Amino acid sequence: AVLGCQIGVEMSYIPGQPVTAVVQRVEIHKLRQGENLILGFSIGGGIDQDPSQNPFSEDKTDKGIYVTRVSEGGPAEIAGLQIGDKIMQVNGWDMTMVTHDQARKRLTKRSEEVVRLLVTRQSLQKAVQQSMLS
Repeated sequence: AVLGCQIGVEMSYIPGQPVTAVVQRVEIHKLRQGENLILGFSIGGGIDQDPSQNPFSEDKTDKGIYVTRVSEGGPAEIAGLQIGDKIMQVNGWDMTMVTHDQARKRLTKRSEEVVRLLVTRQSLQKAVQQSMLS
């Protein structure tokens, strides 16, 4: 089977953020290992967590869900997910106002072999800002 990795860059305005965030779609095909479906990444953050402890939180008040670890050669890395990506949506579910546990549950649903993420990426955002300035 060929894993289609479609990464489309879209511009969208996110309320409460002064800059236009760059949103990327990442499609992860979970890897079946016995009874488990493996995504190959870990998350941090959530509305029930202390955002000042999150190394990726831009202003240390952002309670969003961030990618904290990506397994080498795993499904997430193959799909193009990167450490520090902020997860905005999972299969259409909003991920900006969820607890850590809710986020984990939405990502690890057994019934879903494909996870479609909407993420914002700081490095992309900075690159876009720089190209706008030049």
